[in-house]
Amino acid sequence: MDMLANISLGIGVALSGTNLFYCFLGVVVGTVIGVIPGVGAISAISLLLPVTFYLDPTTALIMLGGIWYGATYGGSTAAILLNIPGTPANAVTCMDGYPLARQGRGGVALLMAALASFTGGTIGIIILMFFSPLLASYALSFGAAEYFALMFMGLVAASTITDGSAVKGLAMVTLGILFGCVGADIYTGVPRFNFGTLELQDTISLVALAMGVFGVSEVIATVRNVHVSPIDRSSVSFRAMRPTGEELRRAGTSALRGSGIGSFFGALPGAGPSIAAFIAYAFEKKVSPRSKLFGKGAVEGIAAPESANNAADQTAFIPTLSLGIPGSPTMALMLGALMIHGIAPGPGLVVEQPSLFWGLIMSFWIGNLMLVILNVPMIGLWVRLLTIPYHLLYPAVLVFICIGTYSVHQSAFEVGLVAFFGALGYLMRVFDWPAAPLLLGFVLGPMMEEHFRRAMLFSRGDVLTFFERPISATVMAIAILMLVWGVISTIRQKRRARLEE
Repeated sequence: MDMLANISLGIGVALSGTNLFYCFLGVVVGTVIGVIPGVGAISAISLLLPVTFYLDPTTALIMLGGIWYGATYGGSTAAILLNIPGTPANAVTCMDGYPLARQGRGGVALLMAALASFTGGTIGIIILMFFSPLLASYALSFGAAEYFALMFMGLVAASTITDGSAVKGLAMVTLGILFGCVGADIYTGVPRFNFGTLELQDTISLVALAMGVFGVSEVIATVRNVHVSPIDRSSVSFRAMRPTGEELRRAGTSALRGSGIGSFFGALPGAGPSIAAFIAYAFEKKVSPRSKLFGKGAVEGIAAPESANNAADQTAFIPTLSLGIPGSPTMALMLGALMIHGIAPGPGLVVEQPSLFWGLIMSFWIGNLMLVILNVPMIGLWVRLLTIPYHLLYPAVLVFICIGTYSVHQSAFEVGLVAFFGALGYLMRVFDWPAAPLLLGFVLGPMMEEHFRRAMLFSRGDVLTFFERPISATVMAIAILMLVWGVISTIRQKRRARLEE
């Protein structure tokens, strides 16, 4: 009965005229921001944060939350149509979304992304409603050793993302870790690998790396196809946008698995939707019987990461609201908005501010429904972008990349970094070196180093600490089994190839 009463209270708050308007405003702004490469939700929330000072705290959080998960919805559009991730969480969507668009099925890819996002968001909200206290206490049991084990498993999984050589995959992971180590040491503050450059004192921007490796490299690689449009106009018809029943079945199963993974990683402070999307993609590729089609336009490669990052967007509010621990810079802004209004996040928030907590959760349902209603009818419009002549489309894309990258830190140096990573991405294409493990190594590497060093400090240098704690020992065992299984699979494939010859 208490749950029904809370849900009823939340629906009443979320359906008020003011909250509905600001929820709609948030998801629209978030979608537009997501489509523009490089800008991201944190930039939009930072700009609109002063506006929330004059709003009711519940209304303010509803609007900011709409921007947060709306940007992830919109980010898949640029990832699928232009091979440019609108947000870092959409980077892995490029791997199968863009090849599907090049096959004349961009509408199908966008529809799959929208439905998977709604599925992930829905499951994330359900978990947020029913399991928030449990997940919050479970997340608190994760220490440095557990986080290191998760990061290690993620890097092992990264080597399986690509169909190419496992050695190349591991090499790209290592290169990503090296790029992630650029900047000040997290404990001593000593600059590392910055070559005396002040702009690299902090770190290399993830936005610059993702925009360059995925976006600019695509422009360089296809610059000779100036007079060729990759998409036929007939592909923007409603009939061409409908997936087959088999595709819906496969995507539905993948979306459910991705939602579970995303919900888990979203509840962990510091993990976030980007890591959830990569882990979901790697896991889906590992368990799918169609793994050889990943990277060539598999619908599972769209459904899994898109459901994961949207589920993580919802469950990221669990540590923020229940524990007062922001899981990401964006959640830190949300926390700041609450504290400005004199509300202290933590275990007492649900009891002391039930209308805020449950009104926010119910607004997530409404916001996700709004996003589906907004995005599905616009699929045809978005796909028509690909019928624009190349010599008009891609210069505009480069301009948006530069504007988006510059707007993050107002730094022209980062625009130069985009050009550098664009050239690197093109060379990686020429020599068939995978891009996804590079990006995952860049994201996970610094976090892995931080938790490894912290675990070593706590255990006084005892490496066995990773195998003495039950959670970390289990995760490490799974990672080692994945590594061993990958080696065995590679050996078997080589033997089969020799027998076929």
